[in-house]
Amino acid sequence: MDISSDVWGQLALEASQVYIDDGTGGPAKSPYAGTTIEKLPDKVLLNIFSYLSHKEICSMSRVCKKWRTIAYNTSLWYSVSLRPEISGLHVTSLDFLLSLISVRFGSSLRYIELPIELITHTVLHELANRCPNLTHMLLDFSTAMQLHDFSELQAFPTKLKYLCVCLSEVIFMEGFMRKIYNFINGLEILHLIGTYEKVEEEEEEIYEVINVHKLKSATPNLRVINLYGINFIDDSHIDAFSSNCIQLECLAVNYCSKVTGSTMKTLFQRSKRLRCLLMNQTNLISEYLMQVEWEKSSIQELDISGTDLSTECLIDMLVRIPNLKFLSAGQMNGFNDTVLSSFMEQGNVRNLIALNLDYSDNLSDEGLYKFLSRYGHQLQGLSLAGMPHITDQLWNTVLPVLNNVIIMVMGTQERLSGNVLVDQLMDGIATNCPRLERLELKWDPDNLRFSDKSQKAIDIFRVKCLKLKCLVLSDGRYYEIVKANFERADRLTVVRTTTCCSVSNYYLLQNYKDLIFN
Repeated sequence: MDISSDVWGQLALEASQVYIDDGTGGPAKSPYAGTTIEKLPDKVLLNIFSYLSHKEICSMSRVCKKWRTIAYNTSLWYSVSLRPEISGLHVTSLDFLLSLISVRFGSSLRYIELPIELITHTVLHELANRCPNLTHMLLDFSTAMQLHDFSELQAFPTKLKYLCVCLSEVIFMEGFMRKIYNFINGLEILHLIGTYEKVEEEEEEIYEVINVHKLKSATPNLRVINLYGINFIDDSHIDAFSSNCIQLECLAVNYCSKVTGSTMKTLFQRSKRLRCLLMNQTNLISEYLMQVEWEKSSIQELDISGTDLSTECLIDMLVRIPNLKFLSAGQMNGFNDTVLSSFMEQGNVRNLIALNLDYSDNLSDEGLYKFLSRYGHQLQGLSLAGMPHITDQLWNTVLPVLNNVIIMVMGTQERLSGNVLVDQLMDGIATNCPRLERLELKWDPDNLRFSDKSQKAIDIFRVKCLKLKCLVLSDGRYYEIVKANFERADRLTVVRTTTCCSVSNYYLLQNYKDLIFN
């Protein structure tokens, strides 16, 4: 049937009218009819803007004068990243940045990230003078081939609690660091980030681009130290920090390949409050760790993944640590059924809430079943990935006792001879793990078997696991089905692929938020 444009216009006009009951039985026009976003109070607009990224806020500021005023509100700029690859914000003019600091950031600024081209003495002076509440700062020198001249640097933010410095491979930082030592004695959290990912296989000359021995003297109040992927960090640097930082609670030296553990005994003798020690992919020597007085330590969280510690050493450690809550010991040939059995029978497992044994090929499914059937009820995090012999059959057997689990990682990217019945597995997870927040299935898509009724299993899983924040799957047909299911339920950000996301028990660390960098 042909309807003229006038009739369409009348229908649209009537549809736009909002009516309410006027009390006489007849419709009355709603007082909200015709209301637009322009008529919202500034406080409401400000709250809406707070959900946008800074790049989006900058785009919105071009709409009108009112929105520009809202976008310039300093409360929207309390945490700012000026690294283009992170935030999308490109600040090419130092003068423009200086005006931003004084006009837009001001006293509201708490956290800022600066790339190498914006780290100058004038910028640091302005931050010190205009941003009295700045407590968190990241300085990215990682791409530096030459530093600015800091000879005139006379001021630096004095209330910093958190400082992250991304080191360059070749630029020596001491000239800059010497200028700021007097301003950073209130630091509680320090991150020094190396260039582990850039290291080539060929052995090259290693430069100590920052003087850790001087730095530790300027930072006596450190609680958390993260030295990540730095090719010159060794045991002497750990010894240096422990000699001056009596408040130390958490030490991470992941991917620092020169760390062997030779000063570990001294570390625990000095740092009585140390409860978290992360040494993933270091070159620990069993003899050194067996000399540590573990029974007298306060250690609760331990990561020794990817190290070559012997079976004897592992047993010696685990039976002597009095209050272990978090253990990550994946990619270790020495971790076998004997270690797990000794830990159960002679160690204190009652407080363990997180266990990662990824890629531990010398563990049997029988040994894992014995452990999980006894202690699975107390676990909040469990990661058993990268082991082809650990199939969905074991998981389906132990799921009934994993009723407190928050994080789970399972499966392997290797092609299996058998198949994984993923519908049955998801149904078991939905039935037994109501507290689940993060789940990763690493199995190859070709090994996943599901039926035409798979949507029902996904629906049940989605409805029962309401706390789920992240579900990671290998890219394939099943991933597409699950992703579409969650998107139809307006849970757009839950389902992700293994190519861009991974799940870790690290979320359960007491100092997890302090350890986040980049």
